[in-house]
Amino acid sequence: MGNIVEAVGLVKEFKDFWNRPKAKAVNDIDFEVREGEVLGFLGPNGSGKSTTIKMLLGLLYPTGGRLTVFGKSPRDVDTKRMIGYLPEETYLYKYLTAAETLDFFASLFNLSAKERQVRTEQLLDMVGLAHARNRQVGEFSKGMARRIGLAQAMINDPSFLILDEPTSGLDPIGCREVKDLIRLLKRRGKTVIVTSHLLGDVEDVCDRVIILYGGKIRATGSLNELLTVKGSSRITTPDLPEEAMEEITEILKKNLDGRPFTIDHPRMSLEDFFLDVVNKAKRESVETSGATSGGEIAEYLSDSAPQVAADEKLNMLAGIKPEEPPKPEEPPEPEINTARLTSLEEDDKPVEPVPVPEDAEAKQKLEEANKKLMDILSSGKEK
Repeated sequence: MGNIVEAVGLVKEFKDFWNRPKAKAVNDIDFEVREGEVLGFLGPNGSGKSTTIKMLLGLLYPTGGRLTVFGKSPRDVDTKRMIGYLPEETYLYKYLTAAETLDFFASLFNLSAKERQVRTEQLLDMVGLAHARNRQVGEFSKGMARRIGLAQAMINDPSFLILDEPTSGLDPIGCREVKDLIRLLKRRGKTVIVTSHLLGDVEDVCDRVIILYGGKIRATGSLNELLTVKGSSRITTPDLPEEAMEEITEILKKNLDGRPFTIDHPRMSLEDFFLDVVNKAKRESVETSGATSGGEIAEYLSDSAPQVAADEKLNMLAGIKPEEPPKPEEPPEPEINTARLTSLEEDDKPVEPVPVPEDAEAKQKLEEANKKLMDILSSGKEK
């Protein structure tokens, strides 16, 4: 696997009105983001996280160093088509409905009307807002607006997602669904950067983390490398009878030479306990007017979704033009309806006079009628 992002000696310095250096937000950092990984971008407020993210998106230009995304400048338009971004604050047009909001963002990627409609319906169901599709987003709570923001970040099925505080404002149910979604995106080979102050969420989903402080990288590595405490061991077993526990305790005392140790029962996390309580309430059909649990993952984001779109994106970045479809065969010339032409030719034939009977008086009347008929027909042809 290659690198989606490469930064070498990256610097971003802000200056005042007189062009004097004011603050160095990012100070000579090197890092890469590997294809298919979930990277946690961590640090306290003012450490340079948001500034780095904005440079990755092409919203800020580096003061020094080199930064590439998909091997190109972050400002390249074709590169931006492959990125999905959820900002820290959800900015939405408050007079648009939830469905109109997703349709608007989908139109920015030139998706067809049918594809926009399909993705909108699937995403609204996925984030648990299908029942609020016709409500204006200006009426939404922060958590509901966050769900719409997450849906718009995935409307173009991006290869690279940047999620800035994705669980901010969400209830524990929404937090779990977002984490499950990030795991699914990883299985599909997507690359994800997550920034969050909720370190428990980062620990649940990230393969590797970068910790910034003062504009510099202070620690980086996989979670297993950084978090494993090598000076102690943990043994977890099924519940044992009291006699067995006494034997184990004696063995530990003998081998530890008086050093302290603890024996306790494992605990479930508060998140798991909370979700268990909520699921019991849902099984009892307790009604709620708030956001519901999300539905199934949108079909175009699922594991069974075709990967043709990703290949087309890579070809586009490599400058390979798609093959032009074969020109449709010219339709055969329409057959001439000879029967209709025959009937038209027969219409142009002169009208035969009506046979006249032998009776003199009737013969005279019929001749007069025939004459009038011929006059009418002849006058019609002249017109």
